[in-house]
Amino acid sequence: MSEQIINITWFNVVLTSLLVLGAGICSVYLKLHLEKELVVGTIRTFIQLFLLGYVLNIIFSLNNPLVILLMFSFMILFAARIITGRVKERRIPYFLPVLGSMFLSYMIINFFVMSVIVQVKPWYKPIYFIPIGGMIIGNSMNALSISMNSWFEGLKKERDRVELYLSLGANPVESSRSNFTDAVKSGMIPSINALMSVGIVSIPGMMTGQILAGVDPLIAIKYQIVIMLLLVGSTAISTVFALHIVRKMSFTPNEQLNL
Repeated sequence: MSEQIINITWFNVVLTSLLVLGAGICSVYLKLHLEKELVVGTIRTFIQLFLLGYVLNIIFSLNNPLVILLMFSFMILFAARIITGRVKERRIPYFLPVLGSMFLSYMIINFFVMSVIVQVKPWYKPIYFIPIGGMIIGNSMNALSISMNSWFEGLKKERDRVELYLSLGANPVESSRSNFTDAVKSGMIPSINALMSVGIVSIPGMMTGQILAGVDPLIAIKYQIVIMLLLVGSTAISTVFALHIVRKMSFTPNEQLNL
C-alpha cells in the first residue's frame, strides 16, 4: 500500500482557523470568557509546531544520542512546568520530585520500548524515540495533573478525617490510603476510557498518521496497540511514583498534615 501524501498549503492551514473563530464567537455569545485563551492557544500552536518542525529536522539529520536525550529531557522539563501550572496547590514544593519521577520513569519506559518491543537499531533512532517519547509524556502529563489535583483537593476536603486517623495512631500512609487510591484512579480513567473506545469511537493519531503515510493498516494496528498499552503502563507507573513522593511531602516529619 503506497500513496503520495497530499501537501496541505499554508493558506488552507490558516483557513482552518475559522473553526477557532467560530469557537470564539460561541464564547462571546455564551459569555464563557475563553476568547483570550483561544487566541493565545492558537498562536502558540502555530509558533510551537513551526519551530518543532525545524528542530526535528536538525535532530533527525544529526542522529546524535546526546542531542536526542537532551531534546527528550527538555520535553520532560517543559511538561513538569505545565503540571505545576495546572495544579492549584502552591505550599508544597513538589516540582523537583515530580520532575525526577517523570524523568526516571519516562527514560526507562522509552528505552525498554525502543530496545525490546520495537527493536530499533540504534535504540536512540530519533524518528522513533522522539515521537513515541512525546506521546508518553503528553498522556502521562495530563494524568499527573488530574491525579495531583485530586490528591490535594481530597486531603483538604477530608482533613478532619485524616487528622483524626493520625491522632489515633495511624501513619500518613494509613490515614490517606483512600485519598491516594482515588487520586491514582482519577488519573488512570482517561487512559482506560481510551482503551475501551479505540478502534470503535476513534482512530488514534499514530495509526492515522501511518495510514496517511501509506503504511499497511495491519502494521499500523500493531504499532497502535503497543502505543495504547504503553500509555496505560507509563501513566500508572509515573502517577504512582510521583504521588508516592508527593504524599510524603504532604506530611511533616512529625506525621502532621502539611497543608
